[in-house]
Amino acid sequence: MSTTDQSDLLRRARNRRAATAPGRPAAAPESPAGPAPLSHAQQRMWLMDHLGQGGALYNVPLAARLRGPLDPAALAAALTALTERHAVLRTRYPRRGDQPYQRIEPAAPVPLPIVDADGTDRLAVEAARPFDLATGPMLRALLLRHGPEDHTLLLTIHHIAVDGGSLPVLAADLAALYTAARDGVEPGLPAPGMPYAEYARQERARDAELTAAADARAAHLAGARPLPLLRPVPPGTRERRAALHAAPLDPATVEGLRQLGTRHGATLFAVVLAAAFATLRTASGQNDLTLGCASGHRARPELRRTVGLGVNTLAVRAELAGEQTFSEALALVRGALLDAQHHHQVPFDLVVERLGAASRGADGTPLLSVSCDLVQPVTPLELPGLDVENIELDLGLAKFGLALLLEDGPQPRCLVQHDRDALDEATAARLLDAFAAVLGAVASDADRPLAELPGSRLVATQHPLVDALLADPRVAEAAVVEAAGGPPLAYAVVRGPVTPSGSDLRSVLRRSLAAAELPLAITLLDRIPRAVDGAVDRGRLPGAAPAGASARPGPLDLVRTAFGELLGSVPPADGDFFALGGHSLVAVQLAERLRTRVGLPLTGLDILEQRTPRALAGLLATRADERRAALARTGAHPRTESRTGTVLLTGATGGVGAAVLQELMAQGRPVRVLVRPESAHLPTLHGAEIAEGDLADLDSLHRAVKGVDAVIHSACTFTEHATDVAAMRALLDGWSGGPFVFVSSIDAYGRPTGADVAEGGPSGAPVTAYGQAKLDCEQLLFEAAEVGGRGPVTAVRAPIVWGPQQRLRDQLRWGSTGELYQAALAGRPISLPAPAPGGRDAWNGAAWVHSAALARALAACAVPDHPAAGRVVNAISGHVSWAEFTAELIRLLGSESTLDQRPDADPELRRPWHYRAETLAAALRPEPGEDWRTVLAAMVG
Repeated sequence: MSTTDQSDLLRRARNRRAATAPGRPAAAPESPAGPAPLSHAQQRMWLMDHLGQGGALYNVPLAARLRGPLDPAALAAALTALTERHAVLRTRYPRRGDQPYQRIEPAAPVPLPIVDADGTDRLAVEAARPFDLATGPMLRALLLRHGPEDHTLLLTIHHIAVDGGSLPVLAADLAALYTAARDGVEPGLPAPGMPYAEYARQERARDAELTAAADARAAHLAGARPLPLLRPVPPGTRERRAALHAAPLDPATVEGLRQLGTRHGATLFAVVLAAAFATLRTASGQNDLTLGCASGHRARPELRRTVGLGVNTLAVRAELAGEQTFSEALALVRGALLDAQHHHQVPFDLVVERLGAASRGADGTPLLSVSCDLVQPVTPLELPGLDVENIELDLGLAKFGLALLLEDGPQPRCLVQHDRDALDEATAARLLDAFAAVLGAVASDADRPLAELPGSRLVATQHPLVDALLADPRVAEAAVVEAAGGPPLAYAVVRGPVTPSGSDLRSVLRRSLAAAELPLAITLLDRIPRAVDGAVDRGRLPGAAPAGASARPGPLDLVRTAFGELLGSVPPADGDFFALGGHSLVAVQLAERLRTRVGLPLTGLDILEQRTPRALAGLLATRADERRAALARTGAHPRTESRTGTVLLTGATGGVGAAVLQELMAQGRPVRVLVRPESAHLPTLHGAEIAEGDLADLDSLHRAVKGVDAVIHSACTFTEHATDVAAMRALLDGWSGGPFVFVSSIDAYGRPTGADVAEGGPSGAPVTAYGQAKLDCEQLLFEAAEVGGRGPVTAVRAPIVWGPQQRLRDQLRWGSTGELYQAALAGRPISLPAPAPGGRDAWNGAAWVHSAALARALAACAVPDHPAAGRVVNAISGHVSWAEFTAELIRLLGSESTLDQRPDADPELRRPWHYRAETLAAALRPEPGEDWRTVLAAMVG
C-alpha cells in the first residue's frame, strides 16, 4: 500500500471517529498531584531495560489471521480509540535525575502500516523490535496483506503497559470499537477501570506500609537457597535465549489432577505447583525449595477493567520430606501458596531489597530463578464479520532460569522452559520426563510417598575445559590471558556473513566452560597482536597489562565512600555489592554519583558486574588510562571546561556519529558528545567531553548545547516524529552561535518527478513519515537562522550510509537492502524490477555514502564561511544499481540465489533517482578503500 493510500485511510478513520466521538480529549488531563510515579512492577521493568536487560524480553505480541472483508480504516480508528480509552497505551517513561515517571501523551492517531506479505518472517522481526521506554509509543500495529480479503494483524505492546489480565479487556474493547467505527455508531462500552496512573499513585502512597510488610516476607525467606541445578549467570546484557521442551498429557490426567484438587480444597494450579515441588525435590536432592509464581492485583472492582501492569511475583517456600505422601505435600504447598497470596500486594522488589545478599546464592544465582504456572489459552483477537485465527508468536526468550508449566486446554501439554545459559538441554529434557511422570502418577494415586514418585537425582552437565572459542566455527583466531585474582581476559577474531558479538560468543562459552574459567568479557579484534616468535603480544592487547607489570591502584577510597553513602556503612575493599544490601536502583544511583565525581563513564550495569569496590576502582583506573591514551592520540588535553572551538555532536554512538567523532578528533577539534548514561563507557567516546542525555530529555539538550561553538546534529529516533522535532527546537533554543549542521536524509525528497535530483530541489509526493520529520526539522533550522542570525546553518541530506561500523552493518540487513540481503543469505531466488528502456525507470538502484566520506563532509560544513552555509546540500558517494548490488551480495555470501528481472517485482525497489552532490564534492572524494565493493565486503564480513 502506498503512503498516499494509507494517509487517506487514516484521514477517513479520523473523520469517522470525529463523527462518533465528539468529546474526544485532545490531551491528557493534568493531575493536581503532578506527574505519576511508576508502580513497583513498572519500576522493576524500567530498571531491567535501563540496565540493558530488556530488549525484546518484555514485548507482548498478539497476532491473528483475519479472513474476510476487513475495513483497514475502521481498524486504524479502533486502535486510536483504544489508546484514547486506556491512557497507559500512550504513556512514556522519561526521567528526572535518576527517577523515571509516567508522562501521558495527548491522544493521536495510531499508525497502521499495511505491507504485502512477502514470505519473510516479518511478524517475528516486528514483534522482537525493542521499545524505547523514554520516547514511546508502547503500542505498535502492523497489518500484513496476503490477499484482498486475507490479512494478518500484529499488535506489539510493551509489558510495562499491560499484563495478562489486561489482554481480555483490550481484545473486547478493540472488537467493539472496530464495529462502531465500521458502522459509524457509538461503541456502547462500559466505563474503563481506574486509570493506571492513579493506581500507581495509590500504591506509592502505601510505600511505608508495604515496606514494613516486605520485612516480614524477607524474614520468611531467610535461609532459602536457589535451585542447585542451575548454573550461575552473571549480570550483564545478553539475549536470554530460551529452549522449550514439551510433552503431551492425556486430558484424563488433567481431569484427575483437577478432581484431586477438589477433594483437597485446592485449585488445579496448587496441584501443579505441588507436583513441581515434588519433581524438583527429587531432581535436586534439596528439601527446602522456593518457587515463583505470578499474582494479579484485580480483586478490587474498580481495577477489573484497568489496563496496565498489575502483576507481582510471589515467592512460595515449602520444605518437603520423602516420607510425606503427595496429598500431605499438597496440603503443605497449598498453605504456603495461600500465605504468599495473602501478601500479594507486597512488591517482590521490596522483598529483594530487604533480603540483600540472601536474595542470591553464593555464586550469584537469584533465589527466585525457578517458576511454575498454569498456562491458559491466549485471549483471541476477534473482529466481527471476520474469520479469525490466532497466531502464536514465541520470541524464544526466558524470563526465569527454569519454568515448569502445565498448558490447559483441549490438547494439554507439560512444558519445561529454560534459559540456555542457566541449564543444559539434556538435563532439561530429563526434567520434563520426570515432571510429566509425576503429574500422571499423582493423578491416579495421590497417597504415594514422595520418595516413591517417578524421577531421579539430576546433575547438570559440567562444562568441559576445552578451547570453546576456537571450537566455534565463527571464530578464526583467539587468545586468553590469565588475570591475577580475577577472571581471564578473552579476545577473538570473528568471521562469516553474520558476525557474532562478544556477548554472543560469551553465551556460547557458558555451555562449555566452568564458571570460574568464564571470561568477564570477550573483546573482538581485527587480528591478535603477536611477537616475532608468534606468541601473543600481551602488551598490545586492550586491557591486558604487559607481563611483570604491577597493577596500579584505582580510586578505591572514593569508591568505598560512595558505597557507604548509599548503603549505610563504608565497606571493605572486597565487600560484595549484594551482600551489602545493594540492588538494581542503588546500582543506578551509585553509578550516577561516581560518574559525577570522577568524570568517567560508568553505568549501573558496571556496578552489578564488578560488585566490589576494589574491582570497580580497577575498572575506573582502566577507563582513565584509556581516556588519557585517546586524548594523547588526538593531541587534545583534558579540561574542566569546554575549549574554544568545541563541537557538540549528537548521535555519537550511532554509525554516522561514531565516524564523525573519529574525524573531528583526528583533526584535533574538541568535541562534546551527547550520549545516554548507559552508553557513556563505550571506548569510541574516549577523549571526548561527555554530556549525558538523549533526544527525549529536553533539559539535557539545553545543557549539552550551552557554550559550544558549533553543532553537528546527527541523532534521530527513526520512529518518533514528535521527538525529533521537539529535540531540534530544544537544541535551537539553546544554540548561541556558530555553525549548525543537521544530518537530514534524501527521504526528504520523497519521490521526485525527475530522475536527476538537484541539491535542495522540491519534494515529490509521497514523502515518508521519516522524510517528513527531516523536512520539518530543516524548516525549524532555517527559520532559527533567519530570525536569530546566530551563525551559518546547513542541512546535509544523506542516503543509506555504508561503513564497517557494527551499527551500519546491521543497517544493511534492514529496509530494501535488507530484503535483498536476507534473500541472498537464504539462497532464495531474487527478482528485481525490469527497467523500461528509455523510460523514467530505465535505471533502478540506491544512492549511498561511505561513513568516513560523510564524516569529512559534515566536519567541513561545521566551520564558518563554508560554501554549504545556508543551503540544503547532498552527501553522496555514488549510486549502485540493484542488479550490481545483488550480484555482489550473492558472490560475497557464496549464495545459490538466482537473479532475474520481472515487471511484478517489489515496487519499493523502483528507485530511478540520481542525486547530485556538487557542493560537498571535494570532501566526498573517495579515499583508498571507500569504493562500494570494498565497503560492502567489510559490512558483509
